[in-house]
Amino acid sequence: MRLLTTLFLLLLLLRTAEPRRGPRSGAVERGARGRVRGRGRAGVMRRQTQECKEYMEAGEKYLDCQDRQLTAVMQDWPKDIHHLLLARNKIQVLRDNMFSQFTQLKSLDLQQNDISMVEDGAFSGLSQLTTLLLQHNGLKTASEEILLPLSRLTYLRVYDNPWSCHCSLDSLVRALQVPSNRNLGNYAKCAEPQSLRGQKLKKLNVDLLCANDNQVDRRPGVEEGGQPRPPPFKVKPEATSMCHTYMFPKPLLDCSNKDLNNIPSDLPSDIVKMDLSSNSIKHLRPKQFLLSKDLKLLNLSSNSLHHIDTAAFAGLLYLRELDLSNNSLHYFQYGVLEDLYFLRKLSLENNPWICDYNIHYLIYWLKHHPGVFYTGLICSEPQEFKGWRVEDYVKTYNGECPMDKQTGGMDTGQGGQGGTDNDAQEVVGETSERQSERLPRPLKEKKPNRFEIIRLS
Repeated sequence: MRLLTTLFLLLLLLRTAEPRRGPRSGAVERGARGRVRGRGRAGVMRRQTQECKEYMEAGEKYLDCQDRQLTAVMQDWPKDIHHLLLARNKIQVLRDNMFSQFTQLKSLDLQQNDISMVEDGAFSGLSQLTTLLLQHNGLKTASEEILLPLSRLTYLRVYDNPWSCHCSLDSLVRALQVPSNRNLGNYAKCAEPQSLRGQKLKKLNVDLLCANDNQVDRRPGVEEGGQPRPPPFKVKPEATSMCHTYMFPKPLLDCSNKDLNNIPSDLPSDIVKMDLSSNSIKHLRPKQFLLSKDLKLLNLSSNSLHHIDTAAFAGLLYLRELDLSNNSLHYFQYGVLEDLYFLRKLSLENNPWICDYNIHYLIYWLKHHPGVFYTGLICSEPQEFKGWRVEDYVKTYNGECPMDKQTGGMDTGQGGQGGTDNDAQEVVGETSERQSERLPRPLKEKKPNRFEIIRLS
C-alpha cells in the first residue's frame, strides 16, 4: 500500500512540475524566436540598405539610391563610396553634417527631390567633392557658406529652382560670378521679384539684390512704385531644365521623351553625351550644337526629322557616334556632314531614303570616310529601287551614265566609249590614274572651256 501511495505521489509531483517547465520552455522558445526575429530585422535592414545598388566602375565605388522614396541619408551606408546617387527621392532639408561620414565622396546627385533648404554646414567634410547636382528642387535662397567646405568643387547645377533674388542671396550670387567658377550655377534664374525674374544668376547685377529690398513697398498687394503686385510668378522652364543631367561616369544630358519641338537653347558646353531621342524635332538648323564642342555621342533617333541644314553639326569636331534612325529623312543636303571629322558610327535605319540625284552626296561622303561604320541605307523610293541598298543604286546609276559624265564632259545622252565594266561600276568620286576625282553632275558640274587664250609674241 505504501508503495502505491509513493508511486501516486511521484506521478502527482511530475504532473505539477510540467506546467512550471512549460513557461520556462516557452520563454526559451520565445527568446529564441525573439533572437530569430532580431536577426530577421537585421536582415531586413541589410536588405533595405541593399536596395541601393552598390557597384564599382573604373576603380571607383558607386551607391545608386535613386527612386527609393528616401527622406534622409542612412547611417549604415558604406563610408568609402566615391559617388552617391540620390536623385528622385523625397528629401526636403539638407541638415548640417548630413554627408560628413562620406569623406571620399567625389560626386553627389540630389536632383529632383523636394529640397527647399540647405543648412550652411550640410556639405561639411566633403573636401574631395567635385560635382554637386541640386537642379529641379525648391530652393529659394542659400548662402555662400554651403560652398566653403567644397574646396574642389568643379560642377554645380542649381537651375530649375525658384530662386528669390533678394539680399539674402547676395553672397551666393557673388560666389557664382567669380571668373574661376565658370561651371558653377550655370542656367539658374531668378523667379522673383518681378523686376529680376528670368535673369540668370551668373549675369545678374548683384547690386540690385539689396537695392530692390530697400525699395520694396511693404503694403500688401503693392509693388515698387505703388503699382498693384502681379500674381505669383512661375518661371517657365527652358528645355534644358526639363532634361536630366548626369555627370558620372560621363557627363550626359538626357532630354529623351520630353515632347521637344526644337533643340534646347543654352546647351551645356561640358556635355559628352546627349540624348534627344523620342521627341518631335523636325528641323535641325545651323549651329545649334556649336557650344557643345566636347560632344562625342548624339542621339536624335525617333524624332520627326525631315530636314537637316548645312552646318547643323558645326562645332562637333569630336563627335564619334550619331544616331538618326527612325526619322523622316529623304537625303542629306550637300555639306551636312563636313564638320564630323572623327565620326565613327552613323545609324540611319528606318528613314524613307529616296534614291535619286540627292542621295549621291551621302554615298560620296561615306566613300571618302571609310572609317565610318554605318547602317540602314535602304531605298524606299522610287518603286523600282525599293528595298535596294543605296550603294547598289548609285553603282547602277553610274553604270548607266556615259563616261564623259564621270569625267565632267558634256551630257550627250549617249553611251560612252573606252571605259571598262569595272570603271562603270565605280561609285562617283573614285579616283584612278587616268580619271580625276569628280562629284556627281547634280552636285558639281565642270563646265567645258569654250575659249582658248593664245598669247602672241
